[in-house]
Amino acid sequence: MAFFELTREGSVAKLVMNRPDKANGMTPEFWAELPKVVRELDADSSVRALVIAGNGRHFTGGMDLASFQQIMHLVQKEPGRAAFALRQLILTLQDSFTALEVSRLPVIAAIHGACIGGGIDMISACDLRLASKDASFSIEEIHVGMTADVGTLQRLPKLIPPGVVKELAFTGRRFSPVEALAWGFVNEICEDDDAVQVRAMELAGEIAEKSPLAIAGIKHSVDYARDHTVRDGLDQIATWNAGMLRPEDLSAALQAKMAKKAAVFADLEKLTGLGG
Repeated sequence: MAFFELTREGSVAKLVMNRPDKANGMTPEFWAELPKVVRELDADSSVRALVIAGNGRHFTGGMDLASFQQIMHLVQKEPGRAAFALRQLILTLQDSFTALEVSRLPVIAAIHGACIGGGIDMISACDLRLASKDASFSIEEIHVGMTADVGTLQRLPKLIPPGVVKELAFTGRRFSPVEALAWGFVNEICEDDDAVQVRAMELAGEIAEKSPLAIAGIKHSVDYARDHTVRDGLDQIATWNAGMLRPEDLSAALQAKMAKKAAVFADLEKLTGLGG
């Protein structure tokens, strides 16, 4: 891959943005590679969790100049066709982060240094967010005269109070990991870059030891409940467990608990055939 480095530690995959000389700015390669590799990992039954991090001083400086130039080129065309093409481009960019949200894998963002603009869009689509003490965040788009359009304004109000989101988006001010922790946006603050990546891998490893079927059910059900009524959510989880609560995982968990050992759960079935 041109933009990312992918490594594995057992059943945990680690995807690292590797453009440190440019603050991991999101180039066209970023937008193409991210959804592709996430879908490939999702289809690999031996992978049970994903950590996303960045090399260098910063997690990411957001959208790269090359991506902005593509947008500027479009808006100079015939108005109707330019608007249609720009809308299609925005939808494609949105899909890159939606791939993280719809994946069965728990996705943990390990954030250090600056996380601005598109970085907020990305981590808002992750399941858990850990930050180093030196991390800083900003919904940066207002500083270039645009409305954030790749997921921040849609996902962040489901994570922190909407009034806080509006203040941050209206002003574009930097906010700290301490503020983010108080709002519930980040789960934990770590000492530095190394510590946040170690902790993210440790947490991912702990999650990977659980039943992958149950983990997929938790992620799907929490996200479904976020976007539906309580009654709809209750109906969804009843249907999920009616179809997917299986004796194999229950027996493995109970036997391990009685023996005071860690349970061992089978991988999900590998996807084959169309798309596999």
